[in-house]
Amino acid sequence: MTPSPTQLPTPLPAPFAGATAVVLPDWIDNNGHMNVGYYHVVFDIAASPFFTFLGLGREYRQRTGASTFALESHLNFLREVKEGAPLRFEARLIDFDHKRLHFYQEMFHATEGYLAATYESLSIHMDMAQRRTAPMPAELSARLAQVKEAHDRLPRPWQVGHVISAHPPRRAG
Repeated sequence: MTPSPTQLPTPLPAPFAGATAVVLPDWIDNNGHMNVGYYHVVFDIAASPFFTFLGLGREYRQRTGASTFALESHLNFLREVKEGAPLRFEARLIDFDHKRLHFYQEMFHATEGYLAATYESLSIHMDMAQRRTAPMPAELSARLAQVKEAHDRLPRPWQVGHVISAHPPRRAG
């Protein structure tokens, strides 16, 4: 069951870490590593516990008749992962307004610890009966505001808002 807006854990997890996966044999391409399409799949799977934490899980959909649809996403492939690799995910809420939710996820090799990929996405709140955008209820916005406040304390990843270019920006460090 999705916690109510007043039942957030204290302290709030920043970042949220609630998803794991293992790279399946079917996800491997001719180069011997996870195929690009499966990065979208596994990040979508990993977003589910995060959205439940935010208050946008199955119980919310059943109770309100509302859900979210993906609008835009951006993947960064940093290191390859191979068949059988254990993965762990971290997620954070970057921003939101009355209809949109901007979030960011990181995928790590769970035993070797390296950052393998990042995923930035924008979702829209939908009235499922009308299949149209709809404002989020006040209690959901209040919950998101609490999570955003906790996640705003984290350093902003360079990938957030990154523009695709043949000339990538210089990173500090």
